[in-house]
Order: sequence, then structure tokens, then C-alpha cells
Amino acid sequence: MVMKASLQLKLGQSLTMTPQLQQAIRLLQLSTLDLQQEIQQALESNPMLETSEDDDQADTASSDDDNSHEESAAETAADAGSDTNTDWDESENGPDWTSENEIPDNIPDDLPVDTAWDDIYQSAPAPAARNDDENDHDFETRNSPSETLQDHLEWQLNLTPLSERDQAIAHALMDAVDERGYLTSPLDEIHSGLLDENEEDPLELDEVEAVLHRLQHFDPPGVFARDLQECLLIQLNQLPPDTPWLAQARLVITHYINLLGNRDYAQLLRRSRLKEDQLREVLALITGLNPRPGDVIDRAEPDYVIPDVIVRKHNDRWRVELNPEIAPRIRVNASYASLIRRADSSADNTYLRDQLQEAKWFIKSLQSRNETLLKVATRIVEHQQGFLDHGEEAMKPLILSDIAQAVEMHESTISRVTTQKYMHTPRGIFELKYFFSSHVSTDEGGECSSTAIRAMIKKLIAAETPKKPLSDSKIAAMLGEQGIKVARRTVAKYREAMHIPPSNERKRLV
Repeated sequence: MVMKASLQLKLGQSLTMTPQLQQAIRLLQLSTLDLQQEIQQALESNPMLETSEDDDQADTASSDDDNSHEESAAETAADAGSDTNTDWDESENGPDWTSENEIPDNIPDDLPVDTAWDDIYQSAPAPAARNDDENDHDFETRNSPSETLQDHLEWQLNLTPLSERDQAIAHALMDAVDERGYLTSPLDEIHSGLLDENEEDPLELDEVEAVLHRLQHFDPPGVFARDLQECLLIQLNQLPPDTPWLAQARLVITHYINLLGNRDYAQLLRRSRLKEDQLREVLALITGLNPRPGDVIDRAEPDYVIPDVIVRKHNDRWRVELNPEIAPRIRVNASYASLIRRADSSADNTYLRDQLQEAKWFIKSLQSRNETLLKVATRIVEHQQGFLDHGEEAMKPLILSDIAQAVEMHESTISRVTTQKYMHTPRGIFELKYFFSSHVSTDEGGECSSTAIRAMIKKLIAAETPKKPLSDSKIAAMLGEQGIKVARRTVAKYREAMHIPPSNERKRLV
């Protein structure tokens, strides 16, 4: 068999993800905290990158040429920071994006090493140095771990005079308490776990119950209860004896807690032999109790959100700008860049050249992220201007493709930009994805946002009669009277998404 060698030419298209493009995409989808960590890591690993604070603390004995170069770079960075906001005029068709806001298309992939970076591209916009006095708070208060319920109970147990035998029982009971403050294990199981067959004086169940009753006087009131009924009774027993309607509240909790849970007020009135105004006072006392006492102590650490975009209204114009506090100002270190020699191929010179190229691409990717985020946020403000002016009921339907067409980008890019990015508005801080929602048709042929429908449902429920709350069918009918076609199951889905209980659980005796 004879093998023949031949040459063939084929034409084809393929998409190659260059390292620079991968870096730009990765920075685009990072949250604010992740971006800060990425920038800090880049500053630590790349000697060519520096912050403006580093320049402010530079040696005052440097040469005049170096000072003039730093002043020029600082002016360039300041000019770049001034372009990080866009005004949206209600009377205009949209923001006026000029060439200053666009990313230059003619930046070469490999810049000459003897070319100043500031002459080709602006430094990444960021804020001026912050005053450390503004963050001069109590470090221990902000960074110390929060006290848990077990810590709180242990502290009280150490102050309680108990024998070693009772101390062991108390620790076993504390181990069986969950985060709500309830005892999750039956007493007989706890008693069995404490028994010692070799002990001359075996532990009795009554001893466990005696220690339990003593622990039930711990703070917060209601802790160590075995069920909701016992939890409420413990709290009632700790109230002053002269508390109005205390005896009636004990009666209701002891004998009619099931009727109270089902909100069967008619049966509750008949069996308790209380009048309606009396039962109203009793219920006011009961509702003041805490069914989850452990939540008072065992609270999770709050999660703080740093907005990426700030929106404010100034002179009847919505102003959109990047948050200047989200990232430090970085740029290429001119002193290190001047050490690179074009014709030198030594290992040190090659290392500096590679680090300079990576620094330039990192700054370019960071600037591209900021520009894209600002464009997308501006278009969202343009589309959801009614929400900013009038609230959730004025929210318009919006999908990713609408913004993608407006900014001439792919939907996947818009999805990356709007994920874990937050906008600070006069109505609160919202994730950018909050402004996107599906639509429901109206009788007039228009569209209504699902967010606006949720706001309408919440408003109708807030205005309902507590004795006769609105059912999902009734809410759907009321929305239909306003021209919004929505099914009962859709109302139920939106109501559950807002964590609003059904009508039978919203019924109150007022």
C-alpha cells in the first residue's frame, strides 16, 4: 500500500479566547468584594502596578522629572475619574455618550516599552484617598464574633449555684437546646444518657425535671421550653402578677391554643366565655410574647452590601455614576517602567517587560468593566425611570435582550454585568437584576411588570379588613377590574414569593 503526501487548504472560522479576553470577562462578573480582592492580589504580585496613595507618600527628594511625570499621571487619573458618571435628562432621548466614554479601539496588543502608558490609555477611575478618621471606630465591636445562645446560657449557668450533679444535668439540657431556644430531646432520653450503672445513687427523672424548671428561669424568657405552649406559659409566668388579663391569657394558652392557632375566634369566644373586646385585650398580651426566644440572642452577622452604582436626582435629572469607593486607583509605576530597555534580552528585563504588559492589560480590563457597568446601569435607569419617580407599581417589564440591544452587547455580557452588582437609589439598594421582570398583558393591549403586580397585591392585602381578609381569587378579580389579567394561581405564587400567608392565616380579631 502506497501512502501519498498532499497539501490542502481549508478556510474556517473559530473563536479563540485570548488570556486578555478571559481576564476582561472574569473581572466583569466579579462582585465588588471579589474585585477588591482581585485588585489587591494584582498589586501584590505585579511590581508594575501601584496605587495613587503610594505616589502621595513618595520621597519628596525625588528628581524634578519624576515629580512632573507623577503630576501628569495624577491629572490623567483625575480626568478619568470625572468621566465615571452620566446624566440622564428626562426631556432627552438618552444619555449623550461621547468618545471620552468609549474604550479606544486602536490600542495595540503590544505597546512599545518606551511608550508612556498614560499617553495611550487613561488610568482606571477610582476615588481620592479616604480619611482614616472616618473609619476610626471600635475595632473589637466591629470584628468580635457575636454571642450565641449557648454562650449566653453558659454564662448564666456559671453564675448559678448548683452541685456537680446538677451541673452535669444542666449541661446535658443545654446541649439539647436548638437555636430557637427549645428543648429538642425528651427528658427521658436525657435522663437515660446521664445514668451510670455503677453509681450507688442512680439519677432520678425528677432530678432532671427539677433542674429543667430552674433553667427555664434563664434569660431570654421562654428558653428551655419543650413546645410552643410551654414557651408562652413560661413567659406569662414571669410577668408581674398584677398584669392586666394575665389569668385570661393563661386560660387561652393552656386550653385553647389550637383554636388560637387556627384563628377560630368564634369557637374561642364561646368556649372561653370572653367578650370580643376582652378577647382582643388578651390577644394583644399574647402577641407581645416571643415564640422563638432564642432569636433574641443567637443572631447571624449582618451582610453589608456595597453599591457599585449610585443614582441620584439633581435638578430634575437622574445622575448615574460609579461608586468611587469600590476600588483603589491603580496605574503603572513609571519608575519601574523606565528601567526596561528595548534591546535587552536578559531574564530581568524580560520579566519586567512581561509584568508591564500584564499591568497594562489589567488596567484596560478594569476600565472596560467600569465602562460596561456604567452603560448598562444608565440604560436601566432610562427604562425604569417610573420606578425611581413613583415606586414599584410603576415598574416596567424589562428583559436582558432589551438592554443588550440598547448597548449593543450580547445577553451573556449583560447577565454578567447585572449579577451581584448593586445600585443605590433614593428608594434603596437593589441588585441590578431586580429591575428585570416578566410581563402580564392588560385589557388595553399593554404590558404590566410582574414586580408592579407584586406591589399591587401587597397594597391590596395591606388595606384589607383583618376580620375578612382577601382570598387569592378575590385579589385576582380586583386586579382584573384594573385591567390586569392574572390567574388565581399566579396571585398565590406572587404572594408566597413575598412571604405573605394565605387569607385564613391573616385573619385577625380587631
